Amino acid sequence: MNRLLLLFAALMTTLAVRAADDPIKTRLNNSPRHLEWVTVKNGDREVKCFIGFPEVKSKATAVVVIHEIFGLSDWVRGVVDQLAEAGYIAIAPDFLSGMGPNGGGSDSFSPDAVRGKIQGLAQEQVNGDLDAAVSYVGKLPAANGKVVVGGFCWGGAKTFAYATHNPNIKGGLVFYGSAPKPEEFSSIRAPIYGFYGGNDARITAAVPQVTEQMKAAGKSYEPVIYEGAGHGFMRAGEAPDASEANKKARAESWQRLKQLLSKL
Repeated sequence: MNRLLLLFAALMTTLAVRAADDPIKTRLNNSPRHLEWVTVKNGDREVKCFIGFPEVKSKATAVVVIHEIFGLSDWVRGVVDQLAEAGYIAIAPDFLSGMGPNGGGSDSFSPDAVRGKIQGLAQEQVNGDLDAAVSYVGKLPAANGKVVVGGFCWGGAKTFAYATHNPNIKGGLVFYGSAPKPEEFSSIRAPIYGFYGGNDARITAAVPQVTEQMKAAGKSYEPVIYEGAGHGFMRAGEAPDASEANKKARAESWQRLKQLLSKL
């Protein structure tokens, strides 16, 4: 029994040390801002969301954050906190809410399983979840009614797609995500701002064509390509072993992001 207790204690110590060494968790745990979990309704479906509030006197613009193909991770929660730090209400829905083992969400899947599950989500369900989050955050007493949507990777593509569905959002922030079909561009009303890595040809090679197609459709599309940066540079750029190109792209993207939000 004593041996089992010692092993258990050693395991708990190891986990505690790892948690302490995780800068994202440390930042969230030490954040002075109000961060919480809320639930919004998409019909009968309950969608769990992580929300952060800025410490400001006036009502704030809201940003709906669409997570990567990795699900609603601590990194995405960190983005919510950083947006709140910049002065915005930010909310990130978990698109796998209630779809995991025992009714869990993203954190109930293995890394491989979460990717497959997210890839299989129907666009109709994603749009419904986003409608619920947009409606909820836009009506908060602390909100000024303006809602911007932005996302990363899978979330970047879904941001662009959602702009064809909801004409009332004030802007779309597409981080290294693919565009919808050109015939869908006609229903876009919000300006779309793109953030792309120069070394991410799978996505970035299409940007010149999308630029021409959006222009032909009379839509506002402003892409920026960060030379030398790879796919996922917003996450990769803050890793301990980040390349200089990814670090630079991440820093410049955050600066641009805040400048854009201040004008929307």
